[in-house]
Formats: sequence, structure tokens, C-alpha cells
Amino acid sequence: MVNITVVGSINMDLIIALERLPAAGETLLGSRTTYAQGGKGANQAVAAARLGASSVLIGKVGDDAFGAQIRHNLAREGIDLTYLGEAAGVTTGVAVIMLVHGENTIVVARGANDVVTPEDVQHAQAAIAHSDAVLCQLEVPLATVEAALAAGRAAGVTTILDPAPAQRCPSAILALADYITPNRHEASSLTGIAVESWDDARRAAHQLLQHVRKGVVVKLGGTGALAVEAEAEHCIEGIAVEVVDTTAAGDAFCAALGVALAHGMTFPEAVRFANAVGALTVTRLGAQPSLPTLAEVQRFAEARKITIPLPGVS
Repeated sequence: MVNITVVGSINMDLIIALERLPAAGETLLGSRTTYAQGGKGANQAVAAARLGASSVLIGKVGDDAFGAQIRHNLAREGIDLTYLGEAAGVTTGVAVIMLVHGENTIVVARGANDVVTPEDVQHAQAAIAHSDAVLCQLEVPLATVEAALAAGRAAGVTTILDPAPAQRCPSAILALADYITPNRHEASSLTGIAVESWDDARRAAHQLLQHVRKGVVVKLGGTGALAVEAEAEHCIEGIAVEVVDTTAAGDAFCAALGVALAHGMTFPEAVRFANAVGALTVTRLGAQPSLPTLAEVQRFAEARKITIPLPGVS
């Protein structure tokens, strides 16, 4: 079993389905409301565990009912919560997700995610050193992200940065990542290139490749993904599915990439697997409820007659 350590955010998601987004000052009635656990860090930790990895989560919840519920459910998923802290007097992170025909618009109140510190990473050095891959995102302070990637780098562990939500990211942080996995919006924020086509994605990926150690994946949603490394480019075509909710697709993709690389897959093999995991994820509602197991990914591929490599399956 491979070991994945995730440093990142933990939220409770409030999902509201709408026919359209409201205008300023307008009140709309939603057709469906759902609570689900989320946060990019927690999503990636759960995704890795369901894909067969031993998963450690470094982060914080608040001392409230949401925090207690999240801790209980993460433990039920088999996540190692040794380094899951509780921030006194602080609320658990909350995300309000507005779904319009499967596409999401998200507002996040970071809460306890704002007080995940480099010291928390330092306390988890043993777990990081024992890992096969360390996954980070940008919903906790940048200093903490940098500390986590640096700890992974120092331990010789594969480091993967999912630069979400979209924002500028210091070059010092990018330099600590072996791989980076932006979507088109995040790639645009990082490079200044409007990513609207494969050619745009290629230009952005090559620019980012100058800053990271090994490879770049630009996720293009239903279109697929472009993977670029020093020696080659790999265009991974999208898989046609009925989209229900895209909320955790990027998190599932990143976790799947980490699990696949930890199993020794080549970069393009790992991206093909991650692409399939992401495609299956968007066919279900909710962040963590949508994350598939390895067996479900295998059945999904077989049903669509798609040949993909599966980590740990010979």
C-alpha cells in the first residue's frame, strides 16, 4: 500500500442547485439543498484512501458541530487523523456551492483553515518522510504550503501542487513542486495566458514547466488534460459523461495522480488514470460523496470500453 500525505483545507459544503446565478440584489429559490463534507485537502485525502492508499491529513477544523461531524466521517473513511487539529474559538471552514446545470460557483469562508501553520507541518515531519507523495493546494496559508512542499522535497518524496483556488503563487513555492495540476483558470492566473484552447494550454504548460521540477498537467474539464514534461507532451482526451456536479473533480484528479505516481506509473499513465477518475467523479452530487473507489473506476472503464492503467492492479 502506498502512503499519501495531504496538507490542506477541510470544509463543510452547503450545495444549492439553481437554474441560474442571481444578479446583485436578487433572491432566487433553489431546487435542492445538500450538506456534504469538502475542502480540497479533505477531498484529496478521502479520494486517495478510496483509491487504495494509506492517507494522512494535516489540517484543522473548528471547535463546533461541523468540526466534530467532519472528524467522525473522516475517521470512518480510514484517514489517519493524528495531525488533524482543532482550533479553539474558530469556526470550521464552510463553502457555499451554487450549482447551475452541474457547473459550480463557490464562495469559501476559510475559518480554521486560516490557522493551519508551518509548525503544524513540522509536527508531522515523520508522516511526510514516510510518504510516497505529498499533496498540497492553496486553501491554507501560503507559508504552510511552502513548508509542506519543502518538507516533502527534503525527504525525497514526490510533491504535487494543485494551485487552487486560482491566484498568483510565489515562484519559491512552484520550485518545490515536482508536479503542478492547474485547471484552465488557474493556469491563466499563474501565467497571464488566457487558456481557451489546446494551444493556449500548451503555452501555459511550457511556461509553468520552467518553474517546477518534473511536469505540468493543465486540466481542461470535459475536453481532457494536457500533460507536459521535459521530454514530451501528452494530450489526454476527455471522457464523455453526463455532468451532475464538478465540485470535487480537480481534487479527485490530483489525488489519483498522486496515487498512480506513488505506484510507479509513468507520468502519462498516471494522467490517463487521473482523467478517468475525474470524469467518473462529476457524474455524482457532492464533493466527498462523489469520490470513487478503485473498483468503481475499473467498472467505469470497462463499461465504456476505455483502456486505462490501474494503480496496484496487474
